[in-house]
Amino acid sequence: MNQRLYFLLPDRKHALAVVNELIAQGISRQQMHALAGKGQSSTGLPDVNHHQRNNYAGQLEFWSWRVNLLVFFSAAAVLAIMAWAQAGLWVLLPLLVMLASFVLGERFTHLPNVHLQEFRDALRHGEILLMIDIPRERVGEVEQRVHAHHPEAVPGGSSWNAPALGT
Repeated sequence: MNQRLYFLLPDRKHALAVVNELIAQGISRQQMHALAGKGQSSTGLPDVNHHQRNNYAGQLEFWSWRVNLLVFFSAAAVLAIMAWAQAGLWVLLPLLVMLASFVLGERFTHLPNVHLQEFRDALRHGEILLMIDIPRERVGEVEQRVHAHHPEAVPGGSSWNAPALGT
């Protein structure tokens, strides 16, 4: 799983400078995505796909969390019914489902995440959002490089990224 770094840039010229520098540092153009705000041109910038533009990762997280809650509380209801019916050791089955649901929920709620909704105001004001997908071990290096060479770039956080899902 990769990390996605978010940077807000004031205009196309600054975004192109960051993109070109990162390409020179070995980050491919396919690992970058630029979402142009109102009135900005994205010509020459890496494109965003449908899933990125519509925050597919955020929707996936939203529905996964709700399904996890549904599984947990359904298992709790089954546990209560089985305990009332004195089902013996069969009560361990819904307990295991509840434990698995809890562990998965705990694991995935600690993943860093940023939603595109957080950038809507900046995009309405004409800024450009640059998203960079990189392995976790390069996060510090890329953040430091962008911050040192482009002080106009406002860091917007990082989140998980699953390239297999097209996010």
